[in-house]
Amino acid sequence: MGGRVSRVFRNFNVENRARREISKEKPTAAPRHPTARLDAMADNPEIKEEVFRKDDRFLTLLKDVYVESRDPPVQVKDGGGERLPCKQEEKRLTKLGHLEALDVKKVPKGKISIVEALTFLNNHKLQPQIWTAEKIAAEYSLELKEVNSLLEFFIPFTVQEFPKETKKAIVGHKPKKLT
Repeated sequence: MGGRVSRVFRNFNVENRARREISKEKPTAAPRHPTARLDAMADNPEIKEEVFRKDDRFLTLLKDVYVESRDPPVQVKDGGGERLPCKQEEKRLTKLGHLEALDVKKVPKGKISIVEALTFLNNHKLQPQIWTAEKIAAEYSLELKEVNSLLEFFIPFTVQEFPKETKKAIVGHKPKKLT
């Protein structure tokens, strides 16, 4: 609503205001400062001649100067930084069940995909006697110490559903007020 009102005032008498502005005399530009070099060269032919004259003494000195440019020798890096792979890494097909659409198909040996990691962590959690660290290391082409650290520090989440009577007890509980 406010835009319509302001547009009316902005467009009021536009043509007359435009004609008035166009019919005004244009302001004269500020005088330019004469540049010393161009004006002096145009006025004095001696200066122009001095600029374009060749000086023999300077020419002989210039001929004596010889510049030789050499590139420094190229140093080969000692492989401390980035290297190109010298051979292709061996890859293995992933061992996926019903989740194969979610994950990659080939993984380098010694590495696992996320879905595989979650699968073997869950298998170990459900059946630790069958899915031992040695069996997981052999199955997924991993090092034993890495598998042991994975089993020790990573635990998959579990979903727990509380019975209805427990839910009531939790909902009915009032928190203590801090004073």
